[in-house]
Amino acid sequence: MQTRQLGPFRVSAIGLGAMPMSMNDDKRYPEESQAIATIHAALESGVTLLDTADIYAPTWDSMGHNETLVRKAMASYGGNTDEVVIATKGGITRREGNVFGRNATMPYLREAVEKSLRNLGADVIDLYQWHRPDRSMVYADAIANFKALQDEGKIKAVGISNANVEEIQIAVDVLGEGGLVSVQNEFSPKFRCSEDELDFCAERGIAFLPWSPLGGTGGAARDVGEQFSVFGEIGREHGVSPQQVVLAWELSLSECVIPIPGARRPESIIDSAKAADLNLSDDEVQRCSATRGRR
Repeated sequence: MQTRQLGPFRVSAIGLGAMPMSMNDDKRYPEESQAIATIHAALESGVTLLDTADIYAPTWDSMGHNETLVRKAMASYGGNTDEVVIATKGGITRREGNVFGRNATMPYLREAVEKSLRNLGADVIDLYQWHRPDRSMVYADAIANFKALQDEGKIKAVGISNANVEEIQIAVDVLGEGGLVSVQNEFSPKFRCSEDELDFCAERGIAFLPWSPLGGTGGAARDVGEQFSVFGEIGREHGVSPQQVVLAWELSLSECVIPIPGARRPESIIDSAKAADLNLSDDEVQRCSATRGRR
């Protein structure tokens, strides 16, 4: 597995987005044994970045479900997990009736971190990411709360998610040189709106983690080769899946890019992990980049 820099960590070029095992568009969730087998398959394939979040759960009253799956999979894995980096997120709330909200106040985040630590069975969180902006707060003030949690030793590194260029710059300013290690935004052939943020991160050595890099759950990832025929065509030329071509294209955009494709089955992440070794020609990259998703 090829590796890339994620702040203080060196991780696999392809990560695993664990969300679909606990939350997805079609509300179909694998049995716990299959979810754990999927995480194990990722580890066997050389994946050393697992991405989760406290709100990834089938219901509002089962928050922490996905983090717990990650803990169980790590505990039951027979191989070496010393190099595995677990990234989780906080800042989104869920309450009765499955009503979502935002809260980046210090009391809420501190409680959320403590719960995530228990769910993950960890003493410290490798990478803690602000899941979505809390528009009731000044952005810099919220980032300062994440910095305080880091100073307290509860988290090793800070990342943000669903952020625009201005917000990334604010996070850089508040956290100081090298303090912001990652930005996790939606990016895929169908969603190209984060290109400015990707470029901004590439210029500053900040890891850019595309979420839903294949188009998301509910069939978009499965049908990406039909929706965007160039990926299917190049896949056939190389004898690989369209999904591998998509991920290899994203990797080619910058050394800062670390896609985190989701998976519910071992077969899916085994296939995705192979994209790290798929080399596309300059012409193939240009053909992929010419696709027209949302910009």
